[in-house]
Amino acid sequence: MTGDDTANWRDRSCGIGDEAAPGLTEQLAIHAELGLGAIELRTVDGLGLHELTEQRLAEVVAEVAASGLTVPAVDTPIGNWSTTVATDPESELAVLAGSARAAHALGSRWLRVMSYPNDGRPEAEWAAESLRRLAVLTREAERLDVVLLHENCQGWAGQGAAQTLRLLEHVDSPALRLVFDIGNGLAYGYEPVGYLSEVLPWVDHVHVKDGHRTPAGAVFTLPGKGEIDVAACVGLLERSGYRGRYSLEPHVAHIPHLAATAGAEELAAGYRACTESFRDIWETIGHE
Repeated sequence: MTGDDTANWRDRSCGIGDEAAPGLTEQLAIHAELGLGAIELRTVDGLGLHELTEQRLAEVVAEVAASGLTVPAVDTPIGNWSTTVATDPESELAVLAGSARAAHALGSRWLRVMSYPNDGRPEAEWAAESLRRLAVLTREAERLDVVLLHENCQGWAGQGAAQTLRLLEHVDSPALRLVFDIGNGLAYGYEPVGYLSEVLPWVDHVHVKDGHRTPAGAVFTLPGKGEIDVAACVGLLERSGYRGRYSLEPHVAHIPHLAATAGAEELAAGYRACTESFRDIWETIGHE
């Protein structure tokens, strides 16, 4: 890379910390080593950021500041695989408040959320309750001065572009935007370029993964080595004026929703390999 290319990579790339290591010190070190300019935080030593005490959060803030990395987004468990559409709404509002506190302390306003897996109710009821919950959460996000980034993953609105667009129309707030995960269509049966082309105006952040569909479900691999056309997604984003970050979430050695985590060495090695693979793709595409 030239100096300009290196600066561009640093400005536009990041990764989800606990995909590289469980502890913050190791997460920061690996991201800095790989030239990533930022770190997206999901858990620190197994705890969500909303679970941190005031003292521990202050320590995290200080350590991140000392690393020179920034935190564009905090990943919350709101509406994700650990919940259902029947989860206590008050507990979710408490998670939102704690996550907003952590995000503000880290200099961020973005909170990643999902839209609630079903608990067995009919589709129409699932849709109505998911939409209702996200509307309530978004109004509270407005009050807390944060922005919810809905991910095309677990939950009603993650099933496809039609559901995502219906969610955005229903909530109708600048405090609800999107994080587009390139690889998540593997689990839901849609092609990422087609999905992306329909939701592009609302995408503020991107997660990067690749993989294959198998009879047992999605199996993830290095970017560019699976059946997802990662380069086509990045190219579409860049041509459309997207200038946000690309955040590595490889899922090759750490898959939270399956409670699958490798040892420290394998975790770090897999993360390094995925980052290098994505950088190879990045270098083939023109950027401003």
